[in-house]
Amino acid sequence: MSQIERRILTPSQLNALARSLLEDSFGLVEVEGELSNLARPASGHLYFSLKDRNAQVRCALFRPKSQWLRFKPADGDRVLARGKLSLYEPRGDYQLIVEHLEPAGEGALRAAFEALKAKLQAEGLFSTERKRPIPDRVARLGVLTSPSGAAVHDVLSVLRRRFPLVEVELLPVPVQGTEAPGQIARMVARADASGRYDVLLLTRGGGSLEDLAAFNDEGLARAIAACRTPTVSAVGHEIDVSIADFVADLRCPTPSAAAEALVPDRSVLAQRLQRAEQRLQAAGARLMRERAQQLDRLALRLEAQRPLRRLQRHGELLARTGERLHSVIELHLGQRRQRLAQLAGRLRGSHPGRALAANRQRLESLRRALQGSVAAQARTRALQLAQLGRTLEAVSPLQTLQRGYSVLRKDGKPVRAASQVQPGDRLEAQLAEGKLDLRSL
Repeated sequence: MSQIERRILTPSQLNALARSLLEDSFGLVEVEGELSNLARPASGHLYFSLKDRNAQVRCALFRPKSQWLRFKPADGDRVLARGKLSLYEPRGDYQLIVEHLEPAGEGALRAAFEALKAKLQAEGLFSTERKRPIPDRVARLGVLTSPSGAAVHDVLSVLRRRFPLVEVELLPVPVQGTEAPGQIARMVARADASGRYDVLLLTRGGGSLEDLAAFNDEGLARAIAACRTPTVSAVGHEIDVSIADFVADLRCPTPSAAAEALVPDRSVLAQRLQRAEQRLQAAGARLMRERAQQLDRLALRLEAQRPLRRLQRHGELLARTGERLHSVIELHLGQRRQRLAQLAGRLRGSHPGRALAANRQRLESLRRALQGSVAAQARTRALQLAQLGRTLEAVSPLQTLQRGYSVLRKDGKPVRAASQVQPGDRLEAQLAEGKLDLRSL
């Protein structure tokens, strides 16, 4: 009878198995529902539930993705969550690990945004070749934004702080609502036709995709593309991107960043002027020194061309030449004397009698060394031979037999174990004196 093999799991093992099945069986899922039980612990994670009329799902949105949200979620909001199913093993609850969270309905706006973006890009409206360079010096700036929004205050504050000499004209337009795209497009066309402005800045504060819809309008995009005046788009916060950003000649992440990009910093300009003044003063002083040095060189050349001065110079040159010639002759003679002395010393040192005596002494020294080496080697060999004899005698089997031991052989081979001998086998015992023939019982 075959036994049924049972596998008993611990709760931890069962939860781990369930978690593996959930994560491996489902890919990314999208869930739309009402947000409830929202919790924001100090860790920065977001924990909440998504529910409908009949059920709810626990959700977790971990840092840093919780910090990238484009809106502030609250209980009761209807949202769309995208993530992966998993299991929270300590409680045995399955949950949705959220990777992206957005208000419900924003998906359609996102799809329309991507479709318009692809269309205009295919037409070349985003091409860098058609974009105009922004002037280095902006004298008059036209700002298209809501006069009551925070963006205009940010722009004006930065412009006053950095470069108050720039002339700014506010071109008021609505930045949100169904009428906003058309009014912004018409204001762009009128401002461009006036020829008054060096640059046009389109800007507003941040918001959801629905809040920024006015700047994702096709008509406004084409108005910006047709504008001959260089345009700058600074719509929303740094993470916000609009169609106007792609069409404009320059995109800045925030209204304040656009103001900083369009005008220089007056403190930097003052420093540049100060450095330029210092360089001008240094250049003037350097030019005066160079002219003075040039005059000194010309005066020296004029003095050097006088006949008496030239005669003195030639006399000094002749005297120095005579001194050098005398020094060269003395040096040459000294070297010849030194060489002659060296050759005489070498000749005395190579006399045959001295070499013969040195060779006799060396031969006698070698003979004594050879005799001493032969005697030392003979003594060493004798000591080694005596030591080897003692070692051989110590390990000789005959010495063992003399102490009463014997060597047992079977068929001429030593017997080392009882298992090698069977009853009736003939054996031979080697003694210190003689041998014995034995038979195994």
